[in-house]
Amino acid sequence: MDLEEQVMGIIINAGQSKSLCYEALRCAKQGQFEEAEGLLKEAQEFANQAHLVQTQLIEQDEGEGKTKMTLIMVHAQDHLMTSMLAKELVTELIDVHKKIAK
Repeated sequence: MDLEEQVMGIIINAGQSKSLCYEALRCAKQGQFEEAEGLLKEAQEFANQAHLVQTQLIEQDEGEGKTKMTLIMVHAQDHLMTSMLAKELVTELIDVHKKIAK
């Protein structure tokens, strides 16, 4: 797999993770907490895949430190970080919705 394919793997998986997080939040707002939890678990699986690719890129770079930094790589890192933040915030918001529902 070449560098561009790896970077696209981060973008695609991180984007899917973030989308599932927001879908989970929509479910929680409607009181569908079990479905929301399932979506968060699915989101975590996609986040894990994105993180795995990131880890592989870091490991490849450790030997020589010569991986060319490109705009698309920065964009991929952006996607990964925002998806991680979305999951943390959505998890907290779902907890708030659960408390309100009680």
